[in-house]
Amino acid sequence: MNIDKDLVAAMATPLVLAILAEGENYGYAILKRVRELSGGDLEWTDGMLYPLLHRLERLGFVHAEWGISPEGRRRRNYRITDGGLTQLANQRRQWATANRTLGGLWDLAQPAGA
Repeated sequence: MNIDKDLVAAMATPLVLAILAEGENYGYAILKRVRELSGGDLEWTDGMLYPLLHRLERLGFVHAEWGISPEGRRRRNYRITDGGLTQLANQRRQWATANRTLGGLWDLAQPAGA
């Protein structure tokens, strides 16, 4: 499925914050989780994820630290902050309103037999 880039951009912040609310994670694992949650419909790249993570860190929603993978390689681990949890709660309310509004409209607009 080809999802419009504006929709992908709009859902990027709450999606990453929600993934990090599950627990500390690193970039590649976040990319895998996005793919898993979307059933393969979202295939993010490093070029999309890392600028978002850096912006979330600048905003204070995410904290990043260098760590060592089990294979002994350095990697950057990300965790959600209290500010990020507050932002995620705000985003959840906004998306719930959008979903409820569009869902109600789309339910009314269903053609007969669909």
